[in-house]
Amino acid sequence: MPDLDKKILSPEPLTEHGARRRTALTCMAWAGAGMLWTLNGGVPGSKLMGGTAQAAQTDRHAFSFVQISDSHIGFSKDPNLDPASTLQEAVDKIRTSPEKPGFIIHTGDISHLSKPGEFDTATQIVQSAGLDVHYVPGEHDVLVDDGGSYFERFAKPSDPKWYSFDQGGVHFIGLTNVLDLRGGGLGFLGDEQLAWLKQDLHARTSSTPIVVFAHIPLWSLYPQWGWGTDDSAQALSLMKRFGSVTVLNGHVHQVAQKVEGEINFYSALSTAFPQPAPGTAAGPGPMKVPADTLRKMLGVRSVNYVPGEADLAIVDTRLSV
Repeated sequence: MPDLDKKILSPEPLTEHGARRRTALTCMAWAGAGMLWTLNGGVPGSKLMGGTAQAAQTDRHAFSFVQISDSHIGFSKDPNLDPASTLQEAVDKIRTSPEKPGFIIHTGDISHLSKPGEFDTATQIVQSAGLDVHYVPGEHDVLVDDGGSYFERFAKPSDPKWYSFDQGGVHFIGLTNVLDLRGGGLGFLGDEQLAWLKQDLHARTSSTPIVVFAHIPLWSLYPQWGWGTDDSAQALSLMKRFGSVTVLNGHVHQVAQKVEGEINFYSALSTAFPQPAPGTAAGPGPMKVPADTLRKMLGVRSVNYVPGEADLAIVDTRLSV
């Protein structure tokens, strides 16, 4: 990745996340970029894209979907006084894409303060894409009434807090890891959700491609800042028998990747504001950047699935090149 401002992190043993299988690569491209990731046997190859997700599309794809994250509607400080406008820009990119994706996944922090008006604004903007949307909550979405307002709006009666669905031969799992944060802000799944996950995966064959999405990373991206999930080892152990597992998260507002055996982890850009790379600041939080730089550090992600192959093509596209 010669043209990227990048930082290669030392592979972290997942001692608190279960037995280590194989760490192929850990890559932090925190400044954001249009990247095409193609996974072959769990080892990623990459190249810079021309700024549009359509470069990853081929007529062999059964479907594609889009991930957006951390819209933080209600935030009104530097570096983004109007995150609704940048969310709209992101959704406009999705809406005008030459090849329409199948659906949108939003990986949390829809709102900034869990206020009804913030949820209303975000919902109106995201729905303007004209696509089905699957949500999981961020910690900013559950600040009041244990997330009751969030779940009333975004959860289905049959899937109150976590859920799964199937599309084109791929099994999708939406997890909630923000309701009972552990020390330092680490995410937490809990026994009830883990028992549900075990039952949900039990009926799937090991050849079924799995896509998991949650707000806080399910890997130890940077535990010192709460960028990890305390009991993710138990969840990840249930996925080790599958040949293709992709785990998507938000929360960190930057592109980050890790490959651990057949499990591939990806953190996404925000549509609201960037955060500093791990260890480069006193702590996490909105990172002030010049106005003409902001949109280069925000973006959306397109994920393309090729039937009959183990490859997923992942493109992270900035709002501005």
